[in-house]
This record gives sequence, structure tokens and C-alpha cells, in this order.
Amino acid sequence: MLIEPPKAGDPRTALDGIGLLEDGEIDIADAALQLARVDAPDEDWQAAREHLSEMARDAARLAFDVAADDLSAQAAALAGLVGGKYQYEGDRETYDDPANANLLRVIARRRGLPVALGIVWIHAARAGGWPVHGLDFPGHFVIGLEGGSEKLVLDVFAGGMPLDARALRKLVKRVQGPEAELKPALLARVSNRAVLLRLQNNVKLRRLEADDLAGALACTEDMLRIAPAAAAQWREAALMNQRLDRVSAALRCYDRFLGLVPEGEVASRARLAADELRSRLN
Repeated sequence: MLIEPPKAGDPRTALDGIGLLEDGEIDIADAALQLARVDAPDEDWQAAREHLSEMARDAARLAFDVAADDLSAQAAALAGLVGGKYQYEGDRETYDDPANANLLRVIARRRGLPVALGIVWIHAARAGGWPVHGLDFPGHFVIGLEGGSEKLVLDVFAGGMPLDARALRKLVKRVQGPEAELKPALLARVSNRAVLLRLQNNVKLRRLEADDLAGALACTEDMLRIAPAAAAQWREAALMNQRLDRVSAALRCYDRFLGLVPEGEVASRARLAADELRSRLN
């Protein structure tokens, strides 16, 4: 087995359980807490969980005074709660600090990356009974409140500022370059798992930038605990194991990837890489 069974009380036990859930059954904030516990074992995660519960109770009370179809009022209520009462905001000064992608430390500091803050906002919005999703916007995570056929896009890094088409077009050009254009696919809903993987991808990339390949692999393995059908992560795990000369582990990862993606150019390259590794074992 690629990933060793967790010890009793290890947060990875919870991650394995999350991997068995249907996406809609995932408590996104609690899942992010379990991921955070792996890298911050000394933080008081039970206190953080109670903080999120208190926020949820506040959001539920707020919902009584906000019309179910008034997205602007919902956004204002959330901004007053998350950014006002609880004082969460984007960390512009130390953006690349790894703490900004760890929900336990985000809660302690009230600062974070867009996707970490987005998880807090999604948690609060859902507690209020308001339909909300992360959106597949590149480079800068945003969320969408929905009501009927309407959608209101919010920039949680900027305190929940609503983004109209002009602002979104400006933002996509900022993150993708002047030739980029705003397309409907960039505002498509993403799953709970996709949001959590996007959060952890920040951790993985920072470890790779620091030449901590083993740490990046450990992060990838935790991503696979919650998303065992994430084919791209299996391929990345295979490549990392290969670079670390962990041949048997790399082969197991390639086999899992090919079980999910048996055809196509990427599958052909993976099969060739696996065959080359097997020849080294003979």
C-alpha cells in the first residue's frame, strides 16, 4: 500500500474517512482543519473547531433577517460577520507565508490566502443556508453566492467585494496576462474536494520551491487521502517518488493513475515510464 495506515488519533484517520464520502457530504471547513493538523500538530484544533461552530451559529442567526433571494444582503451580512466581527482579511504583506494555507494558523492569525479565506466564507454562508460554491477562477480564488438564476461573485481576499464582469475581466488579465479573456468556464462551480486540493496545492508548491521534495510528496499523499480519484495527483506522486528513487512506490502510483486514465497521450507516457522502472527491478 502506498500510504501507511495512520496511528490512532492521527488526523490522517479523518482524511481517510473524508476520502470515502460523497463530495456533498464533506464539511469543507472541518476537512481543512484535519489537513492543517498534519502540519501544525501543536495548534489547538479543538478551539479552532469551536470558533468555526460559533461563527456558524452567528451566521444562522443572521439568516433570519436576510431574504433568501437577496444576494447583495447576504454578501453584506457575511462581510460584516467574517470580515467585521471576526476580522478575517487577506494577507497582503506576507502572502507567501506557508501559514496562510494552513486553516489552523489562518484562524489564529485571521489572515490567509484567498482559498483559505474562501473556505471560512463558504462555511459561514452554508451555515446561513445560502447556496455558495468555490469558482474555477485561475490564480485568485473567488466564491459565488447563488439565488435562482443569479450569481454574485465575491473576492474574499478583498473583504468580500462583489466583482462585476468588468472587475472580473480586469482580474483575469492581471493573473493570466493582458491577452486573457473572461470566459464562462472561469466562473464554473468547483467541488468541495477541488477547493481542498487547491488549498493544499499551495502547500505543495511552496515545498517544491524550497526543494523539499519529500515534504511535497507527503502533502500530495494527504491530498490523495481525501481525493483518491484525483488522477493528476497520482501521476505527480509517481513522478516525485521516481525522483526520490522510490521505485516500488512510483510504480504503485503509476498503476493507480493508469487505472483512472487508461487511454491518451499522458497515459502512454506514464505507461512507458512505468515499464522503464519495472526494467530496473529485474
